[in-house]
Amino acid sequence: MRTLATVRRDRRETLHHSMDSLLFLLLLFLGVGLSRGGDLEMLISFRSSLPNPGVLQSWNPSEGACSFSGVSCKGGRVASITLYGVLLGADLGAVADHLMAIPTLEILALRGANLTGTLTAAGVVPAPRCGARLSELDLSGNSLGGSVAGAAALAAACPGLRALNLSGNSLGLDPAAKETPGNAGFALDALDLSYNKIAGDGDLRWLLSGLGRLRRLELAGNRISGGIPAIANCSSLQYLDLSSNDLAGEVAAGVLGGCRSLAVLNLSDNHFAGKLPPDLSSCYSLTALILSNNNFSGEFPVQTLTSMSNLKTLDLGFNSFNGTLPDPISRLSTLELLDLSSNSFSGSIPSSLCPSPLFSLKELYLQNNLFSGSIPNSISNCSNLVSLDLSLNYLSGPIPRSLGALASLKDLIMWQNLLDGTIPAELSSIRTLENLILDYNGLAGNIPPGLSNCSSLNWISLASNRLSGPIPSWIGRLGNLAILKLGNNSFSGPIPPELGDCKSLVWLDLNNNQLNGSIPPTLAKQSGNIAVGLVTGKRYVYLRNDESSRCHGTGSLLEFGGIRPEDLNRLPSKKLCNFTRVYIGSTQYTFNNNGSMIFLDLSYNQLQGDIPKELGNMYYLMILNLGHNLLSGLIPLDLGNLHHVAVLDLSHNALEGPIPPSFSALSLSEIDLSNNELNGSIPELGSLATFPRYRYENNSGLCGFPLPPCGGNSGPNASNEHQTSHRRASLAGSVAMGLLFSLFCIFGLIIIAVETRRRQKKDNSNNSRDVYIDSRSQSGTANSNWKLSGTNALNINLATFEKPLQKLTFADLLEATNGFHDDSLIGSGGFGDVYKAQLKDGSVVAIKKLIHVSGQGDREFTAEMETIGKIKHRNLVPLLGYCKVGEERLLVYEYMKYGSLEDVLHDRKKSGIKLSWAMRRKIAVGAARGLAFLHHNCIPHIIHRDMKSSNVLLDENLEARVSDFGMARLMSVMDTHLSVSTLAGTPGYVPPEYYQSFRCTTKGDVYSFGVVLLELLTGRQPTDSSDFGDNNLVGWVKQKAKIRVSEVFDPELLREDPSLELELLEHLKIACACLDDRPLRRPTMLKVMAMFKEIQAGSTVDSASSAPAASMEGSFGVEMSLKEGKEEKD
Repeated sequence: MRTLATVRRDRRETLHHSMDSLLFLLLLFLGVGLSRGGDLEMLISFRSSLPNPGVLQSWNPSEGACSFSGVSCKGGRVASITLYGVLLGADLGAVADHLMAIPTLEILALRGANLTGTLTAAGVVPAPRCGARLSELDLSGNSLGGSVAGAAALAAACPGLRALNLSGNSLGLDPAAKETPGNAGFALDALDLSYNKIAGDGDLRWLLSGLGRLRRLELAGNRISGGIPAIANCSSLQYLDLSSNDLAGEVAAGVLGGCRSLAVLNLSDNHFAGKLPPDLSSCYSLTALILSNNNFSGEFPVQTLTSMSNLKTLDLGFNSFNGTLPDPISRLSTLELLDLSSNSFSGSIPSSLCPSPLFSLKELYLQNNLFSGSIPNSISNCSNLVSLDLSLNYLSGPIPRSLGALASLKDLIMWQNLLDGTIPAELSSIRTLENLILDYNGLAGNIPPGLSNCSSLNWISLASNRLSGPIPSWIGRLGNLAILKLGNNSFSGPIPPELGDCKSLVWLDLNNNQLNGSIPPTLAKQSGNIAVGLVTGKRYVYLRNDESSRCHGTGSLLEFGGIRPEDLNRLPSKKLCNFTRVYIGSTQYTFNNNGSMIFLDLSYNQLQGDIPKELGNMYYLMILNLGHNLLSGLIPLDLGNLHHVAVLDLSHNALEGPIPPSFSALSLSEIDLSNNELNGSIPELGSLATFPRYRYENNSGLCGFPLPPCGGNSGPNASNEHQTSHRRASLAGSVAMGLLFSLFCIFGLIIIAVETRRRQKKDNSNNSRDVYIDSRSQSGTANSNWKLSGTNALNINLATFEKPLQKLTFADLLEATNGFHDDSLIGSGGFGDVYKAQLKDGSVVAIKKLIHVSGQGDREFTAEMETIGKIKHRNLVPLLGYCKVGEERLLVYEYMKYGSLEDVLHDRKKSGIKLSWAMRRKIAVGAARGLAFLHHNCIPHIIHRDMKSSNVLLDENLEARVSDFGMARLMSVMDTHLSVSTLAGTPGYVPPEYYQSFRCTTKGDVYSFGVVLLELLTGRQPTDSSDFGDNNLVGWVKQKAKIRVSEVFDPELLREDPSLELELLEHLKIACACLDDRPLRRPTMLKVMAMFKEIQAGSTVDSASSAPAASMEGSFGVEMSLKEGKEEKD
């Protein structure tokens, strides 16, 4: 039994232990609290160091660091900071001092954060105190400058760093550093320097001279030139991306021989040539070999490739490989993607391609080659196949029925071959099928009824075959169907009304068949309900037919992935149809809701009855072709509701009655109402009177320009009656004329005598002037030869809108420009040359001499001039007068002292003016105001069609004046032979939809204004190969806005006042809104004006700091109109 002393001693020991434990816990708690407090203090210090602390306003110290947005913790300590697209505007030194030094930080990602600073060989100042745990550092998409050596110094300062991402900055190479081999060594696992400014032919050798333990190296999107040097010490390298550079020449033997661990090699989008080196086979660990878009040649390198037992991706597309595909290709059993598109492979497709169902192949692209023979049945052994494209080859025979066994197939694309037979019924077993594209073959028979089971079908294209039978009604049950092309076949019977049940149908082409019956009103059933996302995700080309009688239909839409545009010449229909316009693009969100069909071609059939008025509900319809049918009745008034329609063809029917007056409001680029039974007058308002005569001819009762004028009888009987009455009038008139003749002779002799004396006096004083002017008009030193007969043309008066000019003649203009001599030339453009002319009274005007046109004549010119001359606004260049001399047409404008914005902004030596931001902002607002007036205050509204910086002129107060408004419209109505590109804008300013639709809109002008605003913000021209290569200003800003926002601005503006950055960002947001690929999402010019006013009022400055980069990325994060091109609606 324990004594009392023992018990007391035990209690004391227990108490001591408890106190020790409590003290330990207390100290531990205090230590953690102090550490947490240190993290919090460093984060708040960083926020305080920012030029705009409001950026991280949500960081509330009272809630603790772990609750901060973008911050993640482990065990109560900060472990990760991820801030994407938050415009911190911080210097890299502040990041190094406050964030990289957090002891427990493992990941720091500040992508697109508008960071600035310079990386030099001396590292970051102050030197970063990196925490020992920092392993990943992502500073991509910022405005960091300096050298790669500086990046190495930064990495060396953080001993625990394993991955460094500096892509999307402005790093180059220090020339001095390149003199010392091996200085590029990085103690890293992964290094991303893609999309920087690394250039030259020695840079790659220096970079690869000391890879060390590096496993992943990305150098894509630089301007590295020369060849690939031998890579030393690459035993650890697993991923190498050199794509999108300027590398050229052959890949020499031994270059990659030592990289035995290499898994991914990407050399695409360069200028390599020659054969692949045999020692590439030593890279036996490769899983992806991407060599597309080069000029590699030779036969398929099967011996080199078969040693790569793990190869999953082989992309050799867009090269110059030739020869046949050898049977040993079957040894590439691990392949999942094989792309040989756009080469010159020939012979048959090897039957050994998939010798067993165990093969992994998912994507097979053999399009645009020279393959012939039949499609091997063994392709059905590729049981995992998702995409099969054999288009634009010379394959013959039937489509193998065994393809129906490909249960995962989504894309079956075989257009433009020599295939015959029927469409296999077995294809209906492929429930996953989305795109069935078999145009331009010799297929016959019916559409298999079992395809109704393929409910995922999105694109059915069977045009230009020999298919027959009725169009199946079950097609209406395909809820995802967006494109249905059955034209140029022998389908018969009525158009199924059930097609109107297709909830996503936007493109319906049934032209040149044997369809009869009436047009179902239900085709418009889904109008206002269609909400189409990506139409197919495929590339497309739209070939616009000319108007040859040999070529039926409006045009052809083709899937275009993996095909060179120049190889379209291989299409047999190219010569027949003489495709006048080719539009290449990529799928996009056509509309988010309340959409409708955009293309409807039912021409060249035997359709009867009335045109359904319901077609007028297709609000987004752009092309409507019902020509060459047997339609009758009146043209529905409701078609005047098709405000987006650009091409309207109702020709060669039996339509009667008048042209609906509502057509005057349509913005048509083409119309054909010829060969009907229409009557009445052609509406004078709108564009109808501007189309050529043949678009209306062979309508016996139709009159009005461009047909003979209305009024009185105009038929054959009326002509006979007119001749009879004319003879009677002539008999009576001859008697009266005999009596009056002698009287006129007397008065005539007196007048001649007086006039002769007067002219003698005038000729004596003006003879020298007339001789001079006439000599200048014929002189070879003048800018043009006017070929005038005598001096009568010299006395042609100028039609004017300003009183001071009312007495001007052509002779005055000729004299004021020294016979339009080159010395007076101040500008040239797509519509003509501009001359400076000083008149006798000392005033100065600008004279535009229009290019020669070959279409209609004086009426259109005069009508357009009278309209343009009445438009007055302080931000528009006013038309003062005009005249026509022979085939020449002259326009007289108010002279603008400082010329065009293009010259002032981009050619300072010529202009002598440096534009401050205040001046640029004033110009932007003025140009917007002028454009808004044209769009919203003129009746009818005027679309500029060629808005660009050279059409923004500057007066003596540097006030912006928009010029050339109405010019594209004038030229289009005067000359129907001008191309769309001539009439729809200037490269670099043209909105994407203009390459695909056929009409200009106010939203197109908004896009062009957005480009002008980008010019003012960046100081760069829209197209400049030295700045953008094959890209343009919009594409360049699009890229920078996603990853490097501040670098888009003209450096001169920020040097002028660094605090301008937020205001510049606000204006960039306006430009981005104007440049949205989807016209519906672009603001109107009135909205643009309101946005400018909001910025001036300062109402949006507070919100600018949060995430404009993200919002701008969203603005650019949309694809082009229907589908991707190397090239929506208003």
